[in-house]
Amino acid sequence: MAKLIEDDGEIKRVAETFKDVDNTIFIGRGFGYPSALEGALKLKEISYIHAEGYPAGELKHGPLALIDEKMPVIAIATDGVVYEKIVSNIQEVRARRGRVVAIASDTNTDIGQHADYVLRVPELTESFAPFLTVIPLQLLAYHIANGRGCDVDQPRNLAKSVTVE
Repeated sequence: MAKLIEDDGEIKRVAETFKDVDNTIFIGRGFGYPSALEGALKLKEISYIHAEGYPAGELKHGPLALIDEKMPVIAIATDGVVYEKIVSNIQEVRARRGRVVAIASDTNTDIGQHADYVLRVPELTESFAPFLTVIPLQLLAYHIANGRGCDVDQPRNLAKSVTVE
């Protein structure tokens, strides 16, 4: 985790590329789906970009219609039993000219063929991967928000859950 936080140069480069978008879709399957939801939540909370997280298998039920060259898609593509399926979803996005940022393990040599950008995390078992995949997603949201001039320490209209009854 510490290494991911300290070495965020690639995340900063991706953030600079996407800081001016209006919408973003996050997709994941299995253990990647909750990470996709967290990534979308953080992006909208601190950068004010409309972002939605979807189970990747549901792309054909609406979100795929939104994909074009202006719509970045962040895909949680760590190794595991659903890896080939998420690659298939990424290929559907690419066929519609969508730009893909993949979160993938550092041992994956295949994903670069399918994604425009790859943010790497150490390889872990599927059930532990979410502990690491959320870090680049949160850092991406942070750097995008900074690039947009947003106050990441005091996002508008948000209150800490402990202060809300």
